[in-house]
Amino acid sequence: MARAGLWRDNGLVFPSTTGTPLGARNLVRSYKLRLERAGLPPIRFHDLRHTCATILLRAGKHPKYVQEMFGHANISITLDTYSHVIEGMDGGLGDAMDDALG
Repeated sequence: MARAGLWRDNGLVFPSTTGTPLGARNLVRSYKLRLERAGLPPIRFHDLRHTCATILLRAGKHPKYVQEMFGHANISITLDTYSHVIEGMDGGLGDAMDDALG
């Protein structure tokens, strides 16, 4: 809830109650409290980032866009971390081995 008279609109998506940037400690504290109130297990805040990337890639979004969104220095970081969730990234290797040996 915004505090009357103290609010400064800084155009932030997730501002503090006065409109300023959220402090990391306050954000994590609030996040943990909301998990607890919802009866959810403790989930590291950083795990939300991995979940987001996984959802985007499983939905077929191009890894280059995910790389840029997450600020990875290069595409190899994104692909090394998340290639296991991208459909078709196994390159059909299992099928090729079955064909060769079967």
